[in-house]
Amino acid sequence: MKTPPIPAAPTAAVAFTLFAAASPAAFEIREEPGKHIDVLDGDRVVARVMTAHDLSTEESRHETYKVYTHVFAPDGSAPITKGAGGQFTHHRGIFLGWSKTRFDGRGVDTWHMKGCTQQYQRIVAQEAGDDGAALSILVHWVADDGTVFVEETRNQVFKRLEGGDGAYLQVDVDTALKAVGADVELNGDPEHAGCQFRPSQTVAENKSAKYLFHEEGVDPKKVKDLPWVAESFQIGDARYYAQHMSHPTIPEGNTYSAYRDYGRFGAYFVSTIKEGEVLPLRYRIVVGEGAMPEREAFAARYSAFAE
Repeated sequence: MKTPPIPAAPTAAVAFTLFAAASPAAFEIREEPGKHIDVLDGDRVVARVMTAHDLSTEESRHETYKVYTHVFAPDGSAPITKGAGGQFTHHRGIFLGWSKTRFDGRGVDTWHMKGCTQQYQRIVAQEAGDDGAALSILVHWVADDGTVFVEETRNQVFKRLEGGDGAYLQVDVDTALKAVGADVELNGDPEHAGCQFRPSQTVAENKSAKYLFHEEGVDPKKVKDLPWVAESFQIGDARYYAQHMSHPTIPEGNTYSAYRDYGRFGAYFVSTIKEGEVLPLRYRIVVGEGAMPEREAFAARYSAFAE
C-alpha cells in the first residue's frame, strides 16, 4: 500500500486515514508517560520515540534534552540507533536541530542543546493499522529562560516493508516548525544541523559505515541538493543499511553530510521562518538488514517518495 503524506498541522489536530483497519496482529502505539512512545508490530517494538524530559539535575537534563526516534532491529530486541553517551552524545537516532539557531536577537544551539531544550508536550493524533502506524506529537523548542521559540508538530509514519532487498521499516518524518514570538533563523553546517540519522555506538567502534550516492563520483562536500544518500553499517554479526531521502520541497541548498565512518549522516539547509509562519519539512528513511542493494533500488524508492 502506498502511504500518503501526513498533513502538517502545527495548530490543529491531525486526522489520519492511512491504514487498513487493525487486526489482533496489527501495529500498536503504546505510550509510557514520562519515558517514551513505542510503535509495535504485533509483539515487536519497531521504533521508539524518546519523550522523557527532566531538568532536575545536569545528568538528567543531558539524558533528556531532545526528542528523537530509535529504530529497532527486525526482531525487536534492541535499537540499532544510538542514544545518549558514546561518541558525540548529542547524536541520537533520527533527530533534528541546527547549531546556529537565532531568534529575537539571540542565539541558541538546537543541535548540541546549548541554551535550549526540545520538550515533548503531548500526542496530537495517532493511528494504527495492519501494515503501519502514524503518530503526531507536539514538541516545544524552549530557551533556558522558558521562552518557547518553535512549536513543532512532528508527524511520523512507520510502515512495515517486505521484499527481497532486506528493507523492513520505512519512517516518514513529515514535520512542521512554527516560529513563535519572533522570526527564527535555522543555520549551521553539514556536520551540525538538519535532519540526521545516527546508527548504534557500535558503528563508531568498528568504523564500518560506507556510503552510496544517487550516481557515481558524487562529492557531498561540493554538490548540494542531493535527492538521497544510503549507508551500510555493521552491528555485531548483522549488517544493516539506511537510506535518507529529502523531499523536493526541502529548501534549496540542502547539503548532505555523508562521509563519517561512525555513521551519522543526513542533510541540512539554511532558512528563516517568519514569526507566526510554518516551515514544513519532509524526509523518508528506509532501514534494511543485509547487504546494501544496488543504486537502482534506492532510486526507485526515492521516485515513489518524490512523486
